[in-house]
Amino acid sequence: MSGPVARSEDLARLYAVRFSDAERARKERLWQVLCRGFLQRYVPADATVLDIGAGQCEFVNHIAARRRLALDLSDDVRRFAAPGVEVVQAASTDMRPLDADSVDVAFASNFFEHLPTREALLATLAEVRRVLRRGGRLLVIQPNIRFVGGAYWDFIDHTLPLTERSLVEALEMTGLEPIEVRARFLPFTTKSALPQHPFLVWLYLKVPLAQRLLGRQSWIVAVKR
Repeated sequence: MSGPVARSEDLARLYAVRFSDAERARKERLWQVLCRGFLQRYVPADATVLDIGAGQCEFVNHIAARRRLALDLSDDVRRFAAPGVEVVQAASTDMRPLDADSVDVAFASNFFEHLPTREALLATLAEVRRVLRRGGRLLVIQPNIRFVGGAYWDFIDHTLPLTERSLVEALEMTGLEPIEVRARFLPFTTKSALPQHPFLVWLYLKVPLAQRLLGRQSWIVAVKR
């Protein structure tokens, strides 16, 4: 995670107790299906892809791309990055280790809610726009407080409430054009009602009705024109 929410060692301890070894293994299998069954279509094979707030690298480890970058403020990300994944230790609000116009696809999942202020969100999105090439895309999976309700605050590191509408406004304010917006996509957490068996996860991704019934997180794609 990036942003001054807590010291990186505090976050490492928090995530160590939040998910058991069995739950982390289930998350790995879930992300394998998400990447192969849905996300990969947005990432060309020759792309440079950036995972923002990479954490345990569930996305960047399982996506196929020519160059894979894992950005996180915590040094702990190095333990999780798979061989071939480049770690960029930096804040999301200041990605100066990355050159302008150097990334084809940026990705952020369950990250923006950890930023401390709206200003930090806008600064992060401005940095995303800077590092994206023209025509580059930002892919976002984001808890939607409009559907999650009070459970949004069940996690001590959640600080910024967002809906798909407020995130669309933030994207437009920073010069990124939303081209695909699903208010409901995935359930709130991996402990939610999303089926855990890989085939059932794949089937869920193919059934829009299931997403409309169970989805508490939004899916947004924005492009740099």
